[in-house]
Amino acid sequence: MSLSSVSTPDAQLDLRGTPCPINFVRTKLRLEKMPLGGLLEVWLDPGEPIEQVPDSLTMAGYQVEQITDCTGYFSLLVRRPAANQ
Repeated sequence: MSLSSVSTPDAQLDLRGTPCPINFVRTKLRLEKMPLGGLLEVWLDPGEPIEQVPDSLTMAGYQVEQITDCTGYFSLLVRRPAANQ
């Protein structure tokens, strides 16, 4: 068994084609439903979504662990904090 350098997400959310700030709101709502410490993979469009959503999530207390350029969209790995903030 091989271990990946990044944890496997507990859930995935495809928000390609979703405008700001709706994509941030949907991401935050999904994270709030996840268990503490859960990891969410979010797919976002280039431009305003990838520029705004990671910063907004960080300011809201979530940990952005990785951003990957997947050619045409971005994959964002976000972890819900282990304790409520």
